[in-house]
Amino acid sequence: MEKVLISQNKHWEKAYENLYNRGIFHKLVANLQTKHIQVLQGVRRSGKSTLFKLLINSISKSVDPHEILYVNLDDPFFIKYSNDAASFYEIIQVAKKLTNKEIKYLFLDEVQAIDGWERYVKSVYDSGEFIKIFITGSNSSLLSGELATLLSGRYLSTQVYPLSFKEILEINKIDSTMKLHKELPKVLNIVDNMMKYGSFVEVYELDEEFKRELLATYYETILLKDCVANNAIRDVKSFKELSFYGLTNLTSLYSYASLAKATHIHDKSAKEYISYLEESYLFIELKLFSYSLKEQQNNKKKLYLTDNGFMNLGFNFSSNYGKLLENLVFSELQKLGYDLYFYNKDMECDFIAKKNDKTLAIQVCYELNEQNRKREINGLVKLPFEVDEKIIITYNQSETIEDIKIERFWEYFFI
Repeated sequence: MEKVLISQNKHWEKAYENLYNRGIFHKLVANLQTKHIQVLQGVRRSGKSTLFKLLINSISKSVDPHEILYVNLDDPFFIKYSNDAASFYEIIQVAKKLTNKEIKYLFLDEVQAIDGWERYVKSVYDSGEFIKIFITGSNSSLLSGELATLLSGRYLSTQVYPLSFKEILEINKIDSTMKLHKELPKVLNIVDNMMKYGSFVEVYELDEEFKRELLATYYETILLKDCVANNAIRDVKSFKELSFYGLTNLTSLYSYASLAKATHIHDKSAKEYISYLEESYLFIELKLFSYSLKEQQNNKKKLYLTDNGFMNLGFNFSSNYGKLLENLVFSELQKLGYDLYFYNKDMECDFIAKKNDKTLAIQVCYELNEQNRKREINGLVKLPFEVDEKIIITYNQSETIEDIKIERFWEYFFI
């Protein structure tokens, strides 16, 4: 264990380098003032560990780095401890022995790898053994069921996503409206790459020839570790087939019955499998916008991906710019904290986005032309309810038609 902890805690020797700043970092720094457990949730490889390293660098400015312990529980070494939450006590004692210091800040990465971890975290939180505890998880069930009861009122949860469009612009030093327009070819190239390969940090940094291979590895790991293993799925073949069916039929209306029929499984299994995919943050299921919860539940739904890169693993998406842009708009709206729905009664509106008592109606159209202009505009004009703004987001077109704003993607999300 000593070698593992030394290898994982490089900050004991020097600060972490070459890290991208993240938009939510300042919020996390502000949260350091509270005792509450800081929880970071999100899809695997979205940057949770990087945020830990940024926080460790920040804390190390006023605290001896040896008093900060980081443990990545996804390391194969800890598999033998997966059913023994008492192993946390051993980990802490070994760290104290190595550093000859008391541990004041505890970072537990992929904490769900140890069964019963929540009881340990509650115990040391209540005893005040650490100044602050930080945990990450790659499954939304981390904060449900027994954990929610045990740690109720004791944690602050923050969602972590792959890099946003704005963050990638900042990495490229495009940080003003003037630079945005001056370097438009570069900006459009960034949009193209996000549409096709998404924005996982490691994928963003790779040469194009390796991007799809890495995304395939991410996809397989999420399916097997965060879905199959976590939920003890027995029929792995059918589960993978449903996931791939979802991957190749994004943005299309479906019912659990239609999914079941297409993949030759039971309706109940289809519903369960979708919930597992959602819990892993791979897919997000959008419901019909309605003030009736029953109507939402009983109507058909749509699937979107948390990151566009996974679309690369399906069929015929590379040239389907409309769906690529629609999913990218979805992921950017999600990163901005909107609650998202769609509307599909007599006419269709891609997204009804709600945030802070403000409601937006958003259509996504790669290129407005004579063939689709009327349909896209009617999707907003004929809405049977009031919204605060009506927007059509395009790849690179801008105009205003009465109360409808037509916005370029790269301008709209430069916020």
